[in-house]
Amino acid sequence: MCGRLSQYRGIHDFVAVLNIPDALINHVGDTPLARYNAAPTTALAILHQHEQRLYADNLRWGWRPHWARDRAAPINARVEKVVHGPFFRAIWRHRLIVPVDNWFEWVDGPDKSRQPWLIHRLDHQPVFCAAIGQFPTPGSEPREDDGFVIITADSEGGLLDLHDRRPIVLSAEGAREWLDPATPLERAEQMLLFEGLGSEAFEWHKVGKAVGNSRNQGAELIEVVG
Repeated sequence: MCGRLSQYRGIHDFVAVLNIPDALINHVGDTPLARYNAAPTTALAILHQHEQRLYADNLRWGWRPHWARDRAAPINARVEKVVHGPFFRAIWRHRLIVPVDNWFEWVDGPDKSRQPWLIHRLDHQPVFCAAIGQFPTPGSEPREDDGFVIITADSEGGLLDLHDRRPIVLSAEGAREWLDPATPLERAEQMLLFEGLGSEAFEWHKVGKAVGNSRNQGAELIEVVG
């Protein structure tokens, strides 16, 4: 999975699809997020649950444990390593959802140029990416190394033509269960391994190469190009 995605609708639009009855504790605002070209290390809107209350917060994309200062903070975590590997052990219990509209991948062309592609759900519903992270709970203070990683799996079907990895995307029902603190760790692992949406749930199209520069923003970045 390449490190670029879009969050342009408002947080309430994402939450409405989840159909969680309790009131949202919203720390990201009510206006459209308007992030058409979000890159790693930037703060993105995330959803997490604490004592049955749903929270929307801004959190940096990327995290590493305090003992791994000799490497860059990963932005993604392979599902094969996230559950039982030592690197992410400290945050495996801290589940969150990164709600996005789409993500981008780059494919090498015959002329050695790289063509960006946009991937979104076929039904244009929100893309609920399973993620884990370190974030403040109510009553605690933010920490300098707070952040999150998106969990990825091997690509399948047509998505394999774009990239060999894909984010694990959950249905609205799956996202609710993933967020629920009462969901056992064993069940959360099962969801990652077997319940991510397949390639048939998505479609993709070429976009302009301006998306390659993370300073570029705007709705024109997600438009189809020939």
